[in-house]
Amino acid sequence: MSTPEPPGRPESERPTRLDPERAVEAARRRTGSGPAPPRLPEQPISTRRYQWMIGGFGLLLVFVFSVYLYARGGSTTPGVAAGKPIHRFVAPLATSGLDVPANAHPRCNPARPARRGLNVCGRGPLVLAFFATGAGPCIRTVDTLQTVSRRFAGMKFAAVAINADRAATLRLVRRRHWTIPVAYDLTGLIGQIYGVTVCPLIEVVRPGGTVAARLIGEAWEAPGALGAKLAKLNVTASG
Repeated sequence: MSTPEPPGRPESERPTRLDPERAVEAARRRTGSGPAPPRLPEQPISTRRYQWMIGGFGLLLVFVFSVYLYARGGSTTPGVAAGKPIHRFVAPLATSGLDVPANAHPRCNPARPARRGLNVCGRGPLVLAFFATGAGPCIRTVDTLQTVSRRFAGMKFAAVAINADRAATLRLVRRRHWTIPVAYDLTGLIGQIYGVTVCPLIEVVRPGGTVAARLIGEAWEAPGALGAKLAKLNVTASG
């Protein structure tokens, strides 16, 4: 003899999704405490205050960085301005086999230079270019330094790849047949010290470490323009 199935629950007894506002309204109806107060429209959360906070923090960072660049180079323009001392550093050469970061505080002993590094210790005369391994105009500037270096025997020409590792820099050195010293700035420290935000950027340094000229822009990709500028500066004669 089979047992009849129990009848289904009435609609009013079935479980429903919890809704706090509906529960309060139903309780008021059961207790006779009057209708529920009207539901207030939801107010959008204002994010303007947070936008102002983020914007203010960003402006503070820009201000601090600008003060830092001014203290190091005399302005917020990339590089070191003419008449200012060059920032000293030693960076590993791409051909050195070293995988190490650059040293921004070298001891700079002329009698014992770092043979596997680019020594920028204020001795000059020097033509120093900063470039990025993924930027065509910057790479062509190093080509220009390579070409012009043959005309100025008494001057040293060198380049530093900013935020680059040894492998990427070495591939460029071999592919483009550069023989001038080419170093790499693994951590970007040298790029920060010099405020390298654009390229091409070339520093022409006199003997003694004072900057003779700061050259910025693609106009200096042309060997003729750079050679004429160096000849006019006559940097080697000032030593």
